[in-house]
Amino acid sequence: MNLFYDTLFNGLAIGSVLVLAALGLAVVFGLMGVINMAHGELMMLGAYTTFVVQNVFKAVLPESVFPIYILVAIPFAFLVSGLAGLLLEKTVVRRLYGRPLETLLATWGVSLILQQFVRSVSSAFAIGLLLAVAIGLFLPRLLVRVQLAPRWAGLKGTISWISAGLVGIGVASLLGEERSLDQPWFSARNLDVTAPSWLRGSIELGGVTMPTARLFIIALTILALWGVTWFLQKSVWGIRIRAVTQNRSMSDCLGIPTETVDALTFLIGSGLAGVAGVAVTLLGSVGPNLGGNYIVDCFMVVVLGGVGKLLGTVLAALGIGVISYVVGSGSLLLIWPAMPAGLNELITFFATTSMAKVLVFALIVLFLQVRPAGLFPPKGRMVEA
Repeated sequence: MNLFYDTLFNGLAIGSVLVLAALGLAVVFGLMGVINMAHGELMMLGAYTTFVVQNVFKAVLPESVFPIYILVAIPFAFLVSGLAGLLLEKTVVRRLYGRPLETLLATWGVSLILQQFVRSVSSAFAIGLLLAVAIGLFLPRLLVRVQLAPRWAGLKGTISWISAGLVGIGVASLLGEERSLDQPWFSARNLDVTAPSWLRGSIELGGVTMPTARLFIIALTILALWGVTWFLQKSVWGIRIRAVTQNRSMSDCLGIPTETVDALTFLIGSGLAGVAGVAVTLLGSVGPNLGGNYIVDCFMVVVLGGVGKLLGTVLAALGIGVISYVVGSGSLLLIWPAMPAGLNELITFFATTSMAKVLVFALIVLFLQVRPAGLFPPKGRMVEA
């Protein structure tokens, strides 16, 4: 029986990671309908932010305060990934609303750019990039006062970003001549994040061994769920987000700034991806391909749970996590040793991590044949949209 409870706890812990990873996608895809293939890379940025915060604590602050670095990394990861998502929304996604295929392709391209970014970013590159972004965001406001020919007036934004890019490339090239500024920060290899001492042990409860790192992830997931639910249900901007989701045209007529709502929603969803990146660092190393391990699972969770339904996201993630672990780790064979021979051979065939994902995907496809809208289908005006 202890083996069963151990297996169930580990499955729930993995499901909690998936809840945290899919929560931001549920906000962006579920509430805005945007297929963001760069969501996994926003998680990766949160993981790398945790690595940077850890190194700053090691190099600058006293050793006695090092154990709290993980708590400091959470808001920083939210901020870094959130701002990256906000930039993505303002520069790419905003121009592609209502065109899901183009949005998918564009954000997939952004995901590849972000992967290469963490492989090659240096001080010179970062300075040039920040300068280019600042110019690209603020130059259009200056060009408002400049009178252009009618045929060029609609291209102010494009002209601004092209000019900003050229300036950024020029500055990065000049600074890159200094060797100390041209050294990559991370490189392509995986990096290890050291968990603080209070997250390295385990707690015994009723014969079940529960690692404190996984308990921390579960607690972080519960806190994130509570925060998102409170924000959407109780805050002014949360009510505005739900209003725009249900009827954008009417919300616009009533004076709700729909563009600001879109940007805020994307910032929150991207920030939650960064928080998920912090949790992932407690389970393994950090690398440029980290996000690709989660993006497909996140979409499966959102689709299975029901688009825009946070409760469905939670139940779907926990279910997928438990099934994936129980089958993929082979624990089911140990829990049920008297399993019929035919079923034993079937479970043995799927008793690897990759094949367990195949089984889960097949089960989801079969389930969607019965309930195409997921566990909790949308109702009312959201169906009409």
